[in-house]
Amino acid sequence: MYLGIDCGTQGTKALILNPETGEVLGQGSASHQLISGANGRREQHVDQWLTALEQATQAALQQAGISGQMVIGMAVSGQQHGLVLLDKQGHVLRPAKLWCDTESTAENQQLLDDLGGEKGSIERLGVAIAPGYTVSKLLWTQRNHPDLFAQIAHILLPHDYLNYWLTGRCCSEYGDASGTGYFNIRTRTWDTELLEHIDPTGRLIKALPELIGSDQPVGTLRTEVAERLRLNPDVIVASGGGDNMMGAIGTGNIRPGAITMSLGTSGTLYAYGDQPVISAHPQVAAFCSSSGGWLPLICTMNLTSASGLIQQLLELKLDDFANLVNAAPIGAEGLLMMPFFNGERVPALPHATASLSGMTSENLNRANLCRAVVEGTLFSLRYGLDLLRDSGIQSRDIRLIGGAAKSPMWRQAVADIMATPLVCPEHTEAAALGAAIQAAWCVAQLGGKAVSLEQLCNACVRLDDHTRTVPDPQRSTQYEYVYHRYREQLKSA
Repeated sequence: MYLGIDCGTQGTKALILNPETGEVLGQGSASHQLISGANGRREQHVDQWLTALEQATQAALQQAGISGQMVIGMAVSGQQHGLVLLDKQGHVLRPAKLWCDTESTAENQQLLDDLGGEKGSIERLGVAIAPGYTVSKLLWTQRNHPDLFAQIAHILLPHDYLNYWLTGRCCSEYGDASGTGYFNIRTRTWDTELLEHIDPTGRLIKALPELIGSDQPVGTLRTEVAERLRLNPDVIVASGGGDNMMGAIGTGNIRPGAITMSLGTSGTLYAYGDQPVISAHPQVAAFCSSSGGWLPLICTMNLTSASGLIQQLLELKLDDFANLVNAAPIGAEGLLMMPFFNGERVPALPHATASLSGMTSENLNRANLCRAVVEGTLFSLRYGLDLLRDSGIQSRDIRLIGGAAKSPMWRQAVADIMATPLVCPEHTEAAALGAAIQAAWCVAQLGGKAVSLEQLCNACVRLDDHTRTVPDPQRSTQYEYVYHRYREQLKSA
């Protein structure tokens, strides 16, 4: 059996996979708390990740009804772009700054200017560094915590840190590394000169983890970790990767033609490329995939994080929120929300705040407010989809994952706004599934078995026909008018 772990912003999920039958035998989860500040700070204490990993793993094993001794391979999916700093003893120096942290926006802009703007960044790295990428967090740490900066011995991403905790080895996989802002996605190598630009002493270069391929192992479990997790001490820990890279594997998106959309705290859209997809649009990130290719991707900062705020404000349960959205007409009777509560990456508005326009005494009600936040968040994803398509990405349909994908209301809104059919995999928590599939691939490679990643995806990724949703042409036409209003409003955002 294989264990897949997904350490996300809101919590950690675990599942047990039998790749021979393609069955997910058990699942578990545990939550995280966020450290937030009005200045854009978004951080987490990494000890929470370890506790949540343990709790989620035990719950998955219990639901599967198996002993941890039956697990022979595992892999970790982690939220991208985060920064975990360790000293020489392997101690964590401060809370991890997350992908959604915009406190280092000024540092990002300085680095971007030094690279020659977005064009220069794309020419050099293959991506335009954006607020939230790891590189600006390093410069921010140097400026704001020089005493801690002087103690840096290891620079890790969230999934790298979990691999270090599991095995004692510091390494990073190409896909996740490509979101750091100091990695060349064409050559799959660290850009050490950029780090020397931040610190000429070479301290940061020495702190970089070793790079490994997505089919390679990190190692086996440390004895004390195996005991804590009640797992077989000979478990092979595969490379793992970023949550989007693992989500691509978990939706079978490892060949051209498919596009995956994730409706989670953030919204993401990504496709597969067999060569670097260097877009003229800086918001399209030409990341490496964890399946041997590339993963052109766009990410919005506000999705269920925004709709959840409205849901909490109105003290609504999920079903009541969905019913109110369905009760309101398309366009929310003129109420338009720009849901940039955390700034925004796509569209590129890191300093933006949320706003509500078009309010009248007749249209300001709970139903319209709920619909306005759903439409606003999905219009940002539509904006990103337009950028991907303009970059040459073709897609027949959308494979929809994430927590909100379980809602028929969200599915229909996505299909109508994107004017594209969609279907959900049976397991919408695709990053954990992708991690388990990758672990099985890695173990097969080590054992000399001729099992391809495509074969494993075909066996383990199953689409749920009950979720197939087609766009309604009339509704899509109505949404086009509202989307045009959204695009016009962006000019003043």
